[in-house]
Amino acid sequence: MLILAIGDIIGRPGRRAIQAILPALRRQYGVEMVIANAENAAGGLGLTPSTVHELFGAGVDVITSGNHVWAQKEIIPYLDGEMPILRPMNYPPGVPGRGYIVTNQVVVVNLMGRTFMGDLDCPFRAMDKLLAELGGKPPVIIVDFHAEATSEKMALGRYLDGRVSAVLGTHTHVGTIDAQVFPRGTAYVTDIGMTGPMDSVIGDDTEAVIQRFLTGMPHHLSVGQGKTMFNAVLVRVADDGGRAISIDRLYREVG
Repeated sequence: MLILAIGDIIGRPGRRAIQAILPALRRQYGVEMVIANAENAAGGLGLTPSTVHELFGAGVDVITSGNHVWAQKEIIPYLDGEMPILRPMNYPPGVPGRGYIVTNQVVVVNLMGRTFMGDLDCPFRAMDKLLAELGGKPPVIIVDFHAEATSEKMALGRYLDGRVSAVLGTHTHVGTIDAQVFPRGTAYVTDIGMTGPMDSVIGDDTEAVIQRFLTGMPHHLSVGQGKTMFNAVLVRVADDGGRAISIDRLYREVG
């Protein structure tokens, strides 16, 4: 099985890049499932029903998110609906939405880190609990770990090595060069990177971000413009047992 995971989609530029690139990529590589982190797809912060439909229409199968999933209130009722949208699984009980989904014989899980991120339940123990409940079926398990600290991301990847097919980092918007398959068969990358404007600071307008740093005062941050980058990873998983065979970076530019 070949699975494509797309890094954080930033606003309209990111959505346009998905529309321009994804259909051809699916055909070229014979991709069987597309997972995309879209917590910044609506104006650079959150997601809305219309942006979600736009991404599904372009070929995304499952949408993951993170700490910004609550930014656009109109999406919240849809989190408990039938659309395959995930929020981090380790939010406390009673929070709207779900943290994992089983589709096409694949378990897709969304977790969020705690270091520099917020006071959430332990992602390590949350994953232990889920794996015990699943009982090893289906064997293909893909984890989007939305976290800030590289050490926390790698620690979870090592902790889950051999128990899941892939642990793929999101959130920092800066892709890392450590894509690898761990010894027991789990594909890993610390951060996939973003799908959004190149002339920006992690997707936001460059000058506005610089002014924030220079003055220490809050400034409205709009999504950057111009040429767009597309960052993703291709994970090939064995049909029997769910072990990762390979993980490869995909990078494209649009505009």
